[in-house]
Amino acid sequence: MQTRKIGALEVSVVGLGCNNFGWRIDAEASAKVIDAAFESGITFFDTADRYGKGQSEDFLGRALGPRRDQIILATKFGMEMEKGQQGASPQYIGEAIEASLRRLRTDRIDLYQLHQPDPKTPVADTLAALDQLVRAGKVREIGCSNFSVAQIREAADAAKGGAHFVSVQNEFSLFHRESEKNGVLAECEARGMAFLPYFPLASGLLTGKYRKGQNRRKEVAPRMPGDRKYLRRKIWQSSSR
Repeated sequence: MQTRKIGALEVSVVGLGCNNFGWRIDAEASAKVIDAAFESGITFFDTADRYGKGQSEDFLGRALGPRRDQIILATKFGMEMEKGQQGASPQYIGEAIEASLRRLRTDRIDLYQLHQPDPKTPVADTLAALDQLVRAGKVREIGCSNFSVAQIREAADAAKGGAHFVSVQNEFSLFHRESEKNGVLAECEARGMAFLPYFPLASGLLTGKYRKGQNRRKEVAPRMPGDRKYLRRKIWQSSSR
């Protein structure tokens, strides 16, 4: 398995996204997927507190067990967990990291990512709180997700020598190339930031999983709220070409 760098982290070029854990598959099935990933040489596991409202992290931590030190563990925070539990304020970051560490059964997160921009919190405040986590040894590297070029630049300017985002995780696939068009890929390359694509197979659309004439209402199962609409739109666009 080839490897790539995310900041100081060395990861397998293929990672396992764990967003189905807790949403679509239970703990037993999740453990089988994790075992298969290990057997394939995958060392990068990416989840989020949002997935399954904590179950994805819980299932992953449970299945990893003593293998935790053999992998690079990434998770995200910032999207709504429960009413009032979201964002990137220093106070909420302190609460979110402790909850994720507990569910993942670990003492550190290798890559801790802001799941989406928080317009209510200055990014400088967010970065200062994340820098404290890095200094405390609870986080090794930090990243962001769903950021625009302007937001990447704002965060870079606000870092001021402290911990800075080393990665951007945005949607990208052969079907959805917005990050190529809007300059995010070029900005990452210019800054030496890793780009992590999510939905790289367009939720299975690019694998041949969905066929013309199938009963797609039954076939399409959302990964999280809102994904059913995403899949229907993508399938319709693909079928009409």
